[in-house]
Amino acid sequence: MESSTAQSNLRIEYDSDGIAWLGFDKAGASANVLSDQVMVELGEHLKQLVARPPKGLVVYSAKSSGFIAGADIKEFTSLKTPEDAFQMIRRGQLVLEQLERLACPSVALINGFCLGGGLELALACSYRVGIDDERLSLGLPEVKLGIHPGFGGTVRSTRLVGVLPAMGFMLTGRSVRGREALRIGLLDRLVSSDRARQAARSLLLKHAPGKTAPFLQKLLANPLLRPLVAGMLTKQVAAKVRRDHYPAPYAIIDLWKRYAGSDEMFVQEAHSIARLMVHDTARNLVRVFLLQDRLKSLGKKSDLVLKHVHVVGAGTMGGDIAAWCALRGYRVTLQDREEKYVQPALLRAQKLFAKYLRGTAVTSAAKRLQMDIAGSGARDADVVIEAIFENAEAKQSLYKTLDAVMKADAILATNTSSIRLETLRTVLKNPQRLVGLHFFNPVAKMPLVEVIHAPDTSGEEVAKCLSFTRQIDKLAVPVKSSPGFLVNRILMPYLMEAMLAADEGVPLEAIDQAALDFGMPMGPVELTDTVGLDVSLSVAQVFAKEFNKQIPESLVKLVAEKKLGRKTGEGFYKYQDGKPLKDKNRAQRMPADLQDRLILPMINEAVAVLRERIVEDADLLDAGVIFGTGFAPFRGGPINYIRASGVDDLKARLQKLQAAHGPRFAPDAGWNAQTLKEPKA
Repeated sequence: MESSTAQSNLRIEYDSDGIAWLGFDKAGASANVLSDQVMVELGEHLKQLVARPPKGLVVYSAKSSGFIAGADIKEFTSLKTPEDAFQMIRRGQLVLEQLERLACPSVALINGFCLGGGLELALACSYRVGIDDERLSLGLPEVKLGIHPGFGGTVRSTRLVGVLPAMGFMLTGRSVRGREALRIGLLDRLVSSDRARQAARSLLLKHAPGKTAPFLQKLLANPLLRPLVAGMLTKQVAAKVRRDHYPAPYAIIDLWKRYAGSDEMFVQEAHSIARLMVHDTARNLVRVFLLQDRLKSLGKKSDLVLKHVHVVGAGTMGGDIAAWCALRGYRVTLQDREEKYVQPALLRAQKLFAKYLRGTAVTSAAKRLQMDIAGSGARDADVVIEAIFENAEAKQSLYKTLDAVMKADAILATNTSSIRLETLRTVLKNPQRLVGLHFFNPVAKMPLVEVIHAPDTSGEEVAKCLSFTRQIDKLAVPVKSSPGFLVNRILMPYLMEAMLAADEGVPLEAIDQAALDFGMPMGPVELTDTVGLDVSLSVAQVFAKEFNKQIPESLVKLVAEKKLGRKTGEGFYKYQDGKPLKDKNRAQRMPADLQDRLILPMINEAVAVLRERIVEDADLLDAGVIFGTGFAPFRGGPINYIRASGVDDLKARLQKLQAAHGPRFAPDAGWNAQTLKEPKA
């Protein structure tokens, strides 16, 4: 190949057939993103191709990690007004318009991820070739950031594959794998890596007609049918999210309904996304995205090699932790008293592997997870995780046994949800070695792990745990050992207030609806049933003892009756096929102050946690609560919510609740801290 002058983030070469090969290789980054500078460079290259058209153009990634991950999210934070956002988006649109209008055909040669702006760039090409492996993933996930595609993605995706398939991944933000992408027409070819370049070259030299949407999908874009289709799509979205909470998916539908089939849709797309980019929802979701990046960065320790995990306790949590570790490639031994306790965990693991893996990978994962009644795996394990029931004496008895056989440099961790490390570790020869790795239920869905440390826990031990957490693809937040740690400490006042309201006769459905109206992903009553009333009572007892709180009578009564929630078919609700039986009419019987009664105790406890420095700073607190509880992401976390709502206003509302319902609503002393009013610089 003959090479031309290279730019810092892109390079272009010409082969003997006269085909130009434009490679993305963002300087100093592990993944390609479409930063403003990259888009400027791309525009300069395209001007050269317009002046000197090649036989064809192949756009590819020089990075093995993937094609292009999307726009540079950090640049969003500098946008102040809709006009600022519009100008940035419109510049990007015009660059991709240059690509689409080249005199020669073009191919996007896609490896690994191709997301957001990366897919929008690929859509501006004449053809798309995907390299067929398990890493291939295409999508327009912008709704997860409170926005929608802005570089022509709403226009080109619906034109190419049709409105229903395109809306299927735009409205949800989900990615599609190779075979689905080929089936719906998002890809023209799906080939092995050794055939990829030849497939791209062949498409260009033959210049065959590109794919277009099927006839039926084109028919749905007819102006007479669009309002009906848009109404159906809006109804589907409304069943999941509210417009005032998450306006982006509604904006996508509105945009298509009004402008589909018109080139004006490009400019209107830019105006629409510009308005969204400066909306509170987008600002907060971008904040959440950046918080997630911070949590990921905490666990970077590439030189730590861990191969074998030993889990003691095959109940719901222990069994699912073991299965997740096996899924992520570890050899795992799972210990419990008898085979009858381990077998159900192995069956659940098989379902997990079948859901996430394909073919021989399922069998390989199953082989990595072994029953170990004798507990011999603890001798050579790199990580030992205790996940037995919440009883300090039982845990200490187990630690004595483990301490005698474990490797000196192995991690010894407890999955306790509420007991302090200082209480548990007294029986160890080296008490400082015990750490907490607190997973959340369900393990496969909840991304957070609290890494619990005492004041004298070594930094090296904490770093190892943070690294292990990232290696199993979880987000880690370091938390000081204290009652309830971070997530349960903040969550329990919310759950307990819900149960106290139920004790007063407030309908369960109304309690859950009040939380849903705030933006919580699940109501507190249903959440308690999901976690398990026995587990909830155990944490509530610790919380009540440490903070002099009242335990709801209904919780004690139901546990005594063995009605433990979803897992037993009945708790606060009765369950049918795993779903709670609710009377929607009862949800309307909602006291005026109910939402404040539920949410403000959680916010108040967050203030107390920040004051006590249970976590390092407000950002880590917000990240932990969002990823550990699902706290309304569009609000940006409890501390961010305080700053947005106003300290004085929320404090006054707490005082009003205190006057009406008692001292449990008294504002924490931390409300007077200046750091609560000022975002971290």
